[in-house]
Amino acid sequence: MSTPRDSLLYRLRVRAAGLAGALFLRALGRTWRVTTTGPDPFALTGPVVGAVWHEGLFVAAWRWRGRGMAVPVSRSRDGDLIDGVLARLGFSESPRGSSSRGASSLLRAMIRAVRAGHIVAVLPDGPRGPARVAKPGAVALASAAGAALVPVGIAARPCLRFGSWDRALLPLPFARVHCIYGAAIRLPKRSGDADVEHWRAELEASLDRLRDAAARELGLAPPTSPLEEPGP
Repeated sequence: MSTPRDSLLYRLRVRAAGLAGALFLRALGRTWRVTTTGPDPFALTGPVVGAVWHEGLFVAAWRWRGRGMAVPVSRSRDGDLIDGVLARLGFSESPRGSSSRGASSLLRAMIRAVRAGHIVAVLPDGPRGPARVAKPGAVALASAAGAALVPVGIAARPCLRFGSWDRALLPLPFARVHCIYGAAIRLPKRSGDADVEHWRAELEASLDRLRDAAARELGLAPPTSPLEEPGP
């Protein structure tokens, strides 16, 4: 029988796991050789929503630690652990929800976070994929909040690839990591279904271009599909 989520034991376990995960990522990340190119989204005036493929979540968590950014997290037990790690990396309180349950309440929570001055970072192909297929949530959020939508591409060499649906990458010690900020996408304040689909496809294409450009910067041949990953 699993430990009830409202119990003290469960909360202590989550806290300990979050602390351990954050310490591990901080220690590993300090060895990475990270370069970043593209227009700095932190220099933009007004609200900002960032977007990166789910495969880059470990790099993103380390690279943008300590900035008070908010990352939406599922209401699952796995989400509790992720939220615990992010909190100890200096992220803001995570809006909780999912695309299948509580989607409207999650969108409202993310809009509140944006309007409170936080950059909200979204993984558009999460939480369950398919990999590198953007869902419309990031576009809906940026449109509703009047925020600039900034796509980000991430690549690393050498790195481990997990067997999960997203093929998440974890750079090895002293790996080269390259991040590319794309040009901010400015969305109309009110978007119909056709507009949302247009901008969703534009975001998806931008994320792929940036991700592949980051891979080329490291001398990697970009894969032709999410399942064809470049070698180390």
